[in-house]
Amino acid sequence: MADLSEAYGTGVAYTTSPLSPHLSHQDPTAARFSTRSIIGPVTDLETRGARPGAATLRRAAPALLGYAAVRALGLLTLALWSAARDKSGYTLLTARWDSLWYTRVAELGYGYEVRLPNGDVHSNLAFFPLLPWLERLLAAVTPLSYADAGFVVALLTSLAAAWGIFAVTDHVYGRTENGAERGLGGVAAGDGRAGVCAVLLWAVLPVGIVQSMAYSESLFTALAAWSLYAVLTGRWVTAGALASLAGLTRPVGLAVVAAVWVAAIASFARDRRAAPAAPDGTWFTTRALGMLLAPLGAAAYVLWVGRRTGKGPLGYLDVQAGWRNGFDGGYAFARFVADKFTSFPSALAGLGLIVGVGLIVRLYVVCVRQGQPLPLLVYAGVVTALALCASSYFGSKPRLLLPAFPLLLPLARALARARPRRSALVLGTVAVASAVYGAFWLNGSGPP
Repeated sequence: MADLSEAYGTGVAYTTSPLSPHLSHQDPTAARFSTRSIIGPVTDLETRGARPGAATLRRAAPALLGYAAVRALGLLTLALWSAARDKSGYTLLTARWDSLWYTRVAELGYGYEVRLPNGDVHSNLAFFPLLPWLERLLAAVTPLSYADAGFVVALLTSLAAAWGIFAVTDHVYGRTENGAERGLGGVAAGDGRAGVCAVLLWAVLPVGIVQSMAYSESLFTALAAWSLYAVLTGRWVTAGALASLAGLTRPVGLAVVAAVWVAAIASFARDRRAAPAAPDGTWFTTRALGMLLAPLGAAAYVLWVGRRTGKGPLGYLDVQAGWRNGFDGGYAFARFVADKFTSFPSALAGLGLIVGVGLIVRLYVVCVRQGQPLPLLVYAGVVTALALCASSYFGSKPRLLLPAFPLLLPLARALARARPRRSALVLGTVAVASAVYGAFWLNGSGPP
């Protein structure tokens, strides 16, 4: 078995662009960049990746089948565990915590709030509108209830997210135009093993059960993954449109917008250096349009909330403050961890939190050292920072990290290099553990 520590190796020089490993070595600008260079050329029209379609779906089929099997195992385990405790597993997936807030928005619109005895105001304006819109649409054209519609949206978009994760990973670790099998860091990924491993790793995360809940994580991850794929393949308008939709899904849509903007600016800078006297007008226009589209969704909703509350552009921050949620650079989370060390039993939990955060940071550093494409680094960095540095709902942090799938790519690379039997054993064991933990978690405190 290839040592899993290979995922933590330093970058190995290669001739493709970190923004687009599919660039042919005949590209006169590609030779300037190696793994150490994070800013590289974006694919041009002749070297784009395949458009999603029947062929790419067939290539992704093993990953999607594996993903469906893991999720089916999780749902079956939840159903059996819940039945043993006289609970409904389906209710836990569709009618608790945030899913209730989304369903209320879908059914009655915005304007509902709960005033707590301590003076806090929990307003449903905190929940972005795309998921409730989809629930309302599906309920209108089918016999499904709003809760049922939310569950169906979660199932469908989780599959779309898995396909997007496969597409991104397969592009980064993919093949060259002349058919030679070559991937980032020397991974031979012509059979798509790296993509399959990335999808399965995302499926078996400890909080993977959230992917099947009537929450917005699966919808957001699908939009983010396909927006990033569009950036990597030079489809800027598509990337911007998907980023705009992601911005209508969750506040962390900012991460997708940042990825599109940084990648576009880096591409502008590269083109200026390569041909300062003859800029490509078509590419300039499409990139500029993609950048323009990307923030529109989030900006439109935030400004609408500000107008509705009468508090201007910062009104949404006041709504979040009512939930005692905000960005404080991680101060509140650090205090939460420190408080765990006041007694022995809780000190073990505090130690576990420190180790977990350390592993996340370590994975991100490895992503940088392995020369992961710039948009993936920006996206994963912003998602991670927003999740870890939020000032409230510490139990939700694992769920908030769920969309940060690029952090899994170093592990996917290691599993792709291992013997298939051993990779299957590792993933199968973790899948069982994840299913059991998910059932235990939802029947207990669950994801607030």
